[in-house]
Amino acid sequence: MPEPTYILAAVLISSAVTWALRAAPFALLAPIRHSALLPYLNENMPVGIMTILVFYTVRHTPPALTPTAGAIAAGLIVTAGLHVWRRNAVLSVLGGTAVHVALASTLPVWP
Repeated sequence: MPEPTYILAAVLISSAVTWALRAAPFALLAPIRHSALLPYLNENMPVGIMTILVFYTVRHTPPALTPTAGAIAAGLIVTAGLHVWRRNAVLSVLGGTAVHVALASTLPVWP
């Protein structure tokens, strides 16, 4: 059984590390809070993140005409269309995901 001082030291050190890791982003963000970089990133990052996620998601999809590829393509088209139409990331992601899940679960699987 560890001694109480050992447990107390472990709790204090763990608490200090946890607090420092949670405070670090705010401390790093403070110097650039008034720069022109943040509005630019705020405007352009969602599209960039979405593009990266699209390429990551479809990286193993074979470029063939299969129901799976069709469901993925339909989900991507709906996502892009909703985003262009409404400019709402939540709506476009949820709409595209709903279309993909509906098609992937109802279309037959090819061998």
